Amino acid sequence: MWMPTRLTTNRKRHTMPIIRVETAEIYDWTSFHRVFAHALGFPAFYGGNMNAMIDCLGYMDDPSAGMTTVHVRSGDTLTIDLGSIASFKSICPEQFVAVQDACGFVNWRRVRGEMSAIVALSYSE
Repeated sequence: MWMPTRLTTNRKRHTMPIIRVETAEIYDWTSFHRVFAHALGFPAFYGGNMNAMIDCLGYMDDPSAGMTTVHVRSGDTLTIDLGSIASFKSICPEQFVAVQDACGFVNWRRVRGEMSAIVALSYSE
């Protein structure tokens, strides 16, 4: 009889804080950047474009950078829960893809630099 084996590692346990972004308020690129800037506490000088969003997301574990008011401890991952996902995907398909690409790029860049991934997405209604 096969029995599952419990794997153990010496890896540090990571926590996953969650912040909800209500996408029902998004209907174009301007509202997309406004909603995310507000939810994640991007600085007043936030450029309102995807490059600026990527920059801000990459510094969530560095409060001294002043790029966001939402912070995680080094090695932790922030989960961004996108609410009203069905209508968001339908009304703003470009923005839906863009936020996925941005989070993926942020994580890729960090992992490539031998750091841990910092952001995950979840979807809810």
